[in-house]
Amino acid sequence: MYFLYFDPGLGAMIIQAIVAAVAGVLLFSKNLVYKIKLFFGATKSQEDELFDDINIEDSDIENKKSSDD
Repeated sequence: MYFLYFDPGLGAMIIQAIVAAVAGVLLFSKNLVYKIKLFFGATKSQEDELFDDINIEDSDIENKKSSDD
């Protein structure tokens, strides 16, 4: 019968590999589900909504520059 020896460094490496694998699967599946929903039209694309809430006009920029001087 063979007994294996696991030192603390190897145990930490095994735990880190397991945590990384679980995190990778969760992030990959989340992205995959988002792309499937986007394909079927259940979710709007986030690229279109990025600057919808920001309303900056040229006059606002000019007013800020003049107030800084």
